[in-house]
Amino acid sequence: MSARLGAPVVEARVATAGFTRGFAAVLRTAEGGSAFVKAAARAEQPHLVDWYAREAAILARLPAGLPVPGLRWTLWEAGWYALCLDPVEGHTPRLPWDPAELDATLTGYVDIAAALADPPTELAGLGLPHLADLAREDILWWGEVAAGREPTPPLPASAVGRLTELVALESKLPGYAAEATGLTHGDLRVDNVLIGADRTAWFCDWTWLCHGPAWFDLVGLLITGYASGLEVDARFATHPAAADAPADALDVTLAALAGYHLTAAAAAPPTASAQLPAHQRWTGEQALAWLARRQGWS
Repeated sequence: MSARLGAPVVEARVATAGFTRGFAAVLRTAEGGSAFVKAAARAEQPHLVDWYAREAAILARLPAGLPVPGLRWTLWEAGWYALCLDPVEGHTPRLPWDPAELDATLTGYVDIAAALADPPTELAGLGLPHLADLAREDILWWGEVAAGREPTPPLPASAVGRLTELVALESKLPGYAAEATGLTHGDLRVDNVLIGADRTAWFCDWTWLCHGPAWFDLVGLLITGYASGLEVDARFATHPAAADAPADALDVTLAALAGYHLTAAAAAPPTASAQLPAHQRWTGEQALAWLARRQGWS
């Protein structure tokens, strides 16, 4: 590692955000250089190794000039896989959101969405998954609950008795997603954003890039904006990434994400941090509360 970095490591500032158990830290060397390194052991965390390798392949092919940490190198040694990125001097947005930081993030996402709407051939040719398939295989859970194949998660009073509506809404997501011709980040959450010293938003963790509409990620990001008490309906409706969204795309995505997070909270993978179930439960509750407000459920 020191040989790749050009000098011995004298300091490691471990990342505190995120929900995986892999190593992630900004490393400072004896010569004053710095780098952000993520690493995982194949024997202990094979899924993380695969995820990090996928992210490296994606980062190497993203269009230039985007607010994305640059890939420096990858390393496979002694059963460990590591990828090294340019460090970003910044902070994860604090919750509740500072409105200016949320707007800076939404502004930055305009460039991301535009670049991915017509992605380079080498990026689209990576064999990336399709959101429509992911939805059918892993995101849509209200139908499973309605069929008795999954237990009903705890629901707020406003959502009790609304299972039929939730199933009807989420079932539209695969069809909507299949109509998209571009790519989308696939995991745009507050902890995958860094706000730089100049208030520029940087977008991180590109493991889940997939074929799908940009407005899907916009909803995922704005759930925390709703939880922060900000006006999020207008921010969604006026964002360029939602310009071609179906009229009910926001409600459809909220229903799907609520069911996904509330169900997944009870079955976090071993590669996840201990904080993931609480995060998913909270996210699902906020998505459901936003949807209930929009639908007029009481």
